[in-house]
Amino acid sequence: MLKIYNTLTRKKELFQPRVAGKVGMYVCGMTVYDYCHIGHARVMVVFDTAARYFRYQGYELTYVRNITDIDDKIIQRAIENGEDYGKLTERFIDAMHEDERALAVLPPDLEPRATQSIDAIIAMIKTLVDKKLAYVGGNGDVFYAVTKFKDYGRLSGKNLGDLQAGERVDVDMAKRNPMDFVLWKMAKPNEPAWDSPWGLGRPGWHIECSAMSTCCLGNHFDIHGGGMDLQFPHHENEIAQSEGATGERFVNVWMHNGFVRVDDEKMSKSLGNFFTVREVLKQYQPEIIRVFILSSHYRSPLNYAGESLNDAKAALTRLYTALRGIETATNAVTEDAYKIRFEQAMNDDFNTPVALSVLFDLARDLNKAKKTDQQQARTLASTLKYLGGLLGTLQDDPEAFLKGSGEIESGKENIDQQIQARIEAKKSKDWGLADKIRNDLKEQGVILEDSPDGTTSWRRD
Repeated sequence: MLKIYNTLTRKKELFQPRVAGKVGMYVCGMTVYDYCHIGHARVMVVFDTAARYFRYQGYELTYVRNITDIDDKIIQRAIENGEDYGKLTERFIDAMHEDERALAVLPPDLEPRATQSIDAIIAMIKTLVDKKLAYVGGNGDVFYAVTKFKDYGRLSGKNLGDLQAGERVDVDMAKRNPMDFVLWKMAKPNEPAWDSPWGLGRPGWHIECSAMSTCCLGNHFDIHGGGMDLQFPHHENEIAQSEGATGERFVNVWMHNGFVRVDDEKMSKSLGNFFTVREVLKQYQPEIIRVFILSSHYRSPLNYAGESLNDAKAALTRLYTALRGIETATNAVTEDAYKIRFEQAMNDDFNTPVALSVLFDLARDLNKAKKTDQQQARTLASTLKYLGGLLGTLQDDPEAFLKGSGEIESGKENIDQQIQARIEAKKSKDWGLADKIRNDLKEQGVILEDSPDGTTSWRRD
């Protein structure tokens, strides 16, 4: 039975869907003013893996991941570029989808955009104003009155009194309380704006997600996910807005993935250790990045370092080497013992590191079976590929991965030519030349794999 750690209750809970056999899951997506970084990649991969597992368990899943396509950063970047904000966001949405496909992240079922949800956002704000939970401030902006929501702070464990201590009211006295947050911002000159009961303006960030999630999944749904940095204030504010407007419980289970650090320091542009997915893909195959992310439990900090990525590469090489030379069929019989262990790991709050360890055990036994029992080897290989697929891995051709998928074809041709030259040298008993070719290839990062029949294959080091 699947157990998930619920941030709201601070414990693992047996997952019980609101409606038998169905799951509604909303995840906070990207604000599209720049390319996706490794932190975004973690959110994509973590919740894609959860979605895959829900479906494997037979649930009818509706997975929603939004796009924030209007906010201060987007407007500022568009101004800096001298570019229309809509063209800017479309460009980065396309780039985000490219990164998503590279990392074998399946598209969400629904991908609402803030700019396409304005009517729903305005309707929710109007409800909050009518209920006296929101008010028009001194500057014309509409604010949520946090003191009117009795359970404010329960998700993040923060106390409203402590939060208010040390805060000061804005100089223009726009807000009644320093902790109140904006729902609708009045338009500034030359900024994108929409008509509303409070005049031309645009939505605040927090209200966007409340409106989009409830429009797609209803007032009350199963799972809300996102990065740990969103617990406060974003998700805390979502609860206040949504429950304040609907009078219903908003979400049953809150899932938050841990931070990404770089060489044990916080990732930030100011420290110069900020990596986009595209930059990392220039050095590593996409599947290596996915396995690197899954090698840590989703709630743990993830430390981005060259050594960790190289470990992920070595792990994948080990798995693909085991699959090499064995035919697998999608409808083949699988080994139940490994499936049971794999499910036990995933049922324990999506413990992907332990699930991966099951794949390594499978690869070890597959390598043994290759020498003794071809039928057993095929069954084990099919099991390995099947379980790997549940993590979004091991679906590539083993030869293509091991030879460096995406490498220039002429490079492969050159390697094949050198291997042929080495074969000819060995036939001529020119052992010195044969050794030189092997060593030259090794320096190029190419490992030859010999057998009694000669050089049978090669792989990238």
